[in-house]
Amino acid sequence: MDYRYLGNSGLKISEITYGNWLTHGSQVENDIAAQCVAAALEAGISTFDTADAYANTKAETVLGDALKGERRESLEIFTKVYWPTGPGGKNDTGLSRKHIMESINGSLTRLQTDYVDLYQAHRYDTETPLEETMQAFADVVRQGKALYIGVSEWTAEQIREGVKLSKELGFQLISSQPQYSMLWRVIEAEVVPTCEELGLSQIVWSPIAQGVLTGKYKPGQQPPEGSRAADEKGGADMIKRFMNDDVLTRVQGLKPIADEAGLTMAQLAVAWVLQNPNVATALVGASRPEQVRENVKAAGVRLEPAVMKQIDDVLGDIVERDPGKTKETSPQTRVA
Repeated sequence: MDYRYLGNSGLKISEITYGNWLTHGSQVENDIAAQCVAAALEAGISTFDTADAYANTKAETVLGDALKGERRESLEIFTKVYWPTGPGGKNDTGLSRKHIMESINGSLTRLQTDYVDLYQAHRYDTETPLEETMQAFADVVRQGKALYIGVSEWTAEQIREGVKLSKELGFQLISSQPQYSMLWRVIEAEVVPTCEELGLSQIVWSPIAQGVLTGKYKPGQQPPEGSRAADEKGGADMIKRFMNDDVLTRVQGLKPIADEAGLTMAQLAVAWVLQNPNVATALVGASRPEQVRENVKAAGVRLEPAVMKQIDDVLGDIVERDPGKTKETSPQTRVA
């Protein structure tokens, strides 16, 4: 495993992060989840990402149990706040001071730790003054409940405003957590240059495009039984943007490139995002320990420029690059 600095900070994290969205507490039994975490630790993964909203807080509980007994100082534990939790009442969502302060306490209890290494705004809250949100994050840091603050799926302009306020309040934003893959490159035009300028790294989610880049979905065929595309509760809605024959046919064209590189298609996809120097880590989930062991093999892989060009040539114009998609796919009002 290789390790990279997160943003303009002294914090080093593993370049593969184990994330438990859509698995722990919902799709995967707790004993399998614990085996996946154990496999991640054995492979050298030290960074774990979750959120209070995953499985309505259950994912944090499962991760806390799985990491119990590990040396805390050797781990980097990330969580997030924004989406509705609990019964989803009027103040159980968003980035108000009330919700942030209550949420960090709940997360620490479930994760069985005194602090998280990174606390992230899971989306931008259009209904709370940014000043209020940033003051609450500053207080969370000063109370020692989070060491660093990050954001997820914020636009370049929102990141710039957040960085300005954080500096005025005496702390810094060090990370952005966007969706990023060979197929979804909307951060490249604006978010990445802004983050490079301001000292933030990317923690990218869905580097395998919800499984599409594994090549398991074939054009003209029904999704395999038990796969994400066939699971209405497990992400079928998100994956449908990629589930058309043009995309799936192009993706099949990546297999010879992966074979030539000595990689699986999933490993090629993860290695691809790690070629971007602004990416600190790729989030990888798993429903089986074997998936963890396979995915970590993408760490440290160097793809030559010729290979990167081959990938671009195969995918062509099916790649989504519109920077406006970040705002378009984020909630315009609070979800409650």
